[in-house]
Amino acid sequence: MAFVTDIKTFAALGTGVIGSGWIARALANGMDVTAWDPAPNAEVNLRQRIEKCWPALEKNGLKAGASPARLRFVSTIEACVADADFVQESAPETLQLKIDLHAEVSAAARPEVLIGSSTSGLLPSEFYARARNPGRCLVGHPFNPVYLLPLVEVVGGKHTSPEAIAAAIGIYKGMGMKPLHVRKEVPGFIADRLLEAQWRESLHLINEGVATTGEIDDAIRYGAGIRWSFMGSFLIYTLAGGDAGMRHFMSQFGPALKLPWTKLIAPELTDALIDEVVDGTKVQLGKHSIAELERYRDDCLMAVQEAVRATKIKHGISLDE
Repeated sequence: MAFVTDIKTFAALGTGVIGSGWIARALANGMDVTAWDPAPNAEVNLRQRIEKCWPALEKNGLKAGASPARLRFVSTIEACVADADFVQESAPETLQLKIDLHAEVSAAARPEVLIGSSTSGLLPSEFYARARNPGRCLVGHPFNPVYLLPLVEVVGGKHTSPEAIAAAIGIYKGMGMKPLHVRKEVPGFIADRLLEAQWRESLHLINEGVATTGEIDDAIRYGAGIRWSFMGSFLIYTLAGGDAGMRHFMSQFGPALKLPWTKLIAPELTDALIDEVVDGTKVQLGKHSIAELERYRDDCLMAVQEAVRATKIKHGISLDE
């Protein structure tokens, strides 16, 4: 089947942090957006989020016709998806809820329209179990803030067609994103599994009194985090091996992997540990509000991405690498 790839109307189901981020990105790309969310005050909260992030999107660059005025909030799922060219669901991470929701969504959406889910770890074969035309159903897992971060993990279920995957990748690219095709349907996909491992180790370090939340964040943002922003880990480690590259690095540092540095099992989330994490992050917040730090985060993200882009051009490296 030929799927719709010229997206004029973007349907968004769920308007929380992730859903509103998708909506902001779609609006910034000059699309009409139809949104639905049954939560109380959902429309008011959504429009406030769009208003808050719009200055960053203006600074980052808008496509022709981009405007928050192109957002329409509707009261039913059918009204949200009936005329959509693409559907993105960002509902809560509850399996049965998603099964029921997608049975309804897929019945109302045109058969040639792709349906994506923002799930961060549920398997598409499971929550699309009752979907109509499941060959067009897939995962498009983004990262917060969706309106600025380009990564989106694209995952197919057992019924998803290769054509749907290819079409979705093209649509997400057209929205200024970096799609990553996850080759196998695995829990947590790729990025969240890596983040989860780091998060577990961080909680162990706090629980054992080794470091505070601020010190752990400093260990990332003044070290590995800077390197990760432009080279990831495997290429960085290849350089660490000198002229001999990765083979030398593996022979030199590989044996350390057998040392009991890390713990695969998460620590028990006791009240004491939770309090320590919360207290530590309160110290980090200091006098700054969440809204102030969101603006700081967005400015930093744009600055880092622009710096990496300019440096790639300087060194003749493709912007797609």
